[in-house]
Order: sequence, then C-alpha cells, then structure tokens
Amino acid sequence: MNTLKSIPVMMLAFVLACSNTKTPDDSTSDSTSASATGHNAANDEGGEAAITDYAKTLPLDKIKLPAGFSIDVYAEVENARSMALSPSGVVYVGNKDKDKVYAVKDTNGDFKADKKWVLASGLNMPNGVAFKDGDLYIAEVSKISKIAGVESKLGNPPAPTTVKDDYPTETHHGWKYIAFGPDGKLYVPVGAPCNICESKDEVYASITRINPDGSAREIFAKGVRNSVGFTWHPETNELWFTDNGRDMLGDDVPSCELNNASKAGMHFGYPYCHEGSIKDPEFGNKRACSEFTPPADKLGPHVAPLGLKFYNGNMFPAAYKNQLIVAEHGSWNRSKKSGYNLSLVKMSGNNKVTSHEVFASGWLDDATQKVWGRPVDVLLLPDGSMLVSDDQANVIYRITYKG
Repeated sequence: MNTLKSIPVMMLAFVLACSNTKTPDDSTSDSTSASATGHNAANDEGGEAAITDYAKTLPLDKIKLPAGFSIDVYAEVENARSMALSPSGVVYVGNKDKDKVYAVKDTNGDFKADKKWVLASGLNMPNGVAFKDGDLYIAEVSKISKIAGVESKLGNPPAPTTVKDDYPTETHHGWKYIAFGPDGKLYVPVGAPCNICESKDEVYASITRINPDGSAREIFAKGVRNSVGFTWHPETNELWFTDNGRDMLGDDVPSCELNNASKAGMHFGYPYCHEGSIKDPEFGNKRACSEFTPPADKLGPHVAPLGLKFYNGNMFPAAYKNQLIVAEHGSWNRSKKSGYNLSLVKMSGNNKVTSHEVFASGWLDDATQKVWGRPVDVLLLPDGSMLVSDDQANVIYRITYKG
C-alpha cells in the first residue's frame, strides 16, 4: 500500500512483518510501550495523500444500506480505530494493533480527506483519541497524554506530554476509548483484565472520569466488562455505552449490551450477571441479578459492539433524529459469525429503546463466512454525513443520504 511510503526505513521491516496481522476479536496480545515521538518524514513534507489506489480495491458494492444511502472511502488509515473531530475539520484516528495516532483532513471541500499526518508513534495500543480546547488527548493502556495546540503543529508535532499515567498496565481489555462528557470531564474505561473474574481493585470493569489535567479520578460506572464506545444523548446528556459480553458460554449467550447510565454510581452486573438476567456460572451465586441495572438493549451474542453515536444531523431522514448508530466489530470465536455491521437502535420519545435493526451490512459474507472489514467507530460530520472507521480494511468510510 502507498500508505507505507512515509514510514522511516528503520521501521519498514517491522511494518511489513505486521501489516497483515489480524486480531480475531477486539483483544490482542501483549504489547511493549516504546518512547513516543511525533516526528516523521511525511510531516516535514506537509503530510501524505490520504487516499491512494488501494481504496478502489475495496468491494464497497457489497455494502447494503437503506434506500437513498451511499458509502465511499473518506480516508485510508492503517488499523483505523477510534475517531475524534476538531472544529476545524481535522479527524484524529487512533490505533490498537499498531502504535500510531493519525490526523486526516479534507482541505479542498470534496468530502474526501486529501492530507494525512502521523502525529505520534511508538505508543502502547493508542486506541482512544479526544479533542478539547485545541488539545488532542491520547489514551494508551496505562496512560493518558496530550498534544497541546495540535492544530498548528500537524506538520511537525511534538511528543505527547503525560496527563495521567497510573491506569492499570494489563493489555487484556486494556485498550481504551475516551471522550469528553457534557460535564467537561474525560471519561476513561478500564476493562476487566480477563474473560471473567472478580477483581480486588474496583477500577477494573469500570468507566472512570478525570479532569482535563488528570486530577480527581473517580469511578462513574461499575460492572462494565469492556466498553470500547460511549456517547451522550443530545437532549438528556445521559451516558450511553456498549459493553462486550463474556466468552465461553456458547454461541448464543450472553448478549452484548447497550447500557444507559443516567447518573454516577450505577452497577451493570459484571462479573455476576450478564445481559440483565443470566447468572454467571462461576460468580452468579454471590449476587442477584436484581441488584444491578439491566441493559437498555440486548444487541446479540458476541457481536462486539464498539463505537456509537446518536444521529443529530440534518442529512439523514427525520426518522433517524436522535436514534443510535452502533458499530458492531464482529465475533471472533462463534461457530457462525455474528456482527460485522452497523446497527440502528430505535428510541422512543422518552429515550427508551424500542427495537434495533441492521443499518449497514456486507463486510461479512454469511454464506462463505469470509470477512473483509470490521466497523469500529462512528463519527458525525457537520454536514450530517457519518464517518465509520474499519480496522481490518484500514479505511474510514463516509455514509451519505441523497434520497
């Protein structure tokens, strides 16, 4: 791929060896943190092309969308994961299986990114990115850092500075999605360091929040096995998040969850209770399911829901207003694969889930069970179109509606 042309020679052998590595689910092997750097040759040249001929090889015609919708490639980003948007239109993109954080931008207004920069490398699973007051925040396994004033430094960014570095170091469910809430705090999840276990430290299996300077960490939600996506309702400001259900209970249980945390301190069941009603065979007798908040919706077994957003733009039909779009990364050990699509979760006027259905599919060929893409995160652009990252196809898509 042409996207490799800007990688320094010293790294080339490593990248070529790893570029075809696929992670079966949203888990990964241990990774060693290296010193971060924001400097690379492409940045000195003002960035590299964000789209190459590679984009033309993707079978976008296989993607099924509702009538009037279309999909195209917005940018090519290796192992594209979580995304964040700045007011100036820069899209920041994290990695999980690699070590970099990227920025891409549509500089000529054609709704396709034409510039791409590597902002930092040598990071430890930098899955999460968030933007606030001109600064880019980056989440590694055990550390939150930031690049201050990043917008003016895309061509030659400094190394990130540490905001907080005392999160757990386990890489099992250690990658993080981060986002700033309506309260101005940075929300940071901490996954369970296992498939199923009780932890002595309450910070595990939680969603925490901190001040932008890293101070005053508190646990906002408990009993959350592994959330890799959350958002806030545009009217109520309540937190909604996905949670990946435990493995090794069979193909059909438990369901992955969509949860609503209306206030701080709520407990969502892990490791004692799954999908609101299934007692864990190992820990379920310790606490009753009735003690915990049940999911707002059961998204299906092993679908691995990650990023999600309430649609509050003006491009899609009115029926989509304040409805949830959820990226389902897809199962890794189910005998027949599930997920690998975008779901539409329908909400009623009182913010209760009424149903969910497939919004976009085609990354999985159900007949052959072959997969060519895995949706990760969802981001809305000011014009009302929607970006979707894909860490297997190594791109960001843009979904539009024309009627």
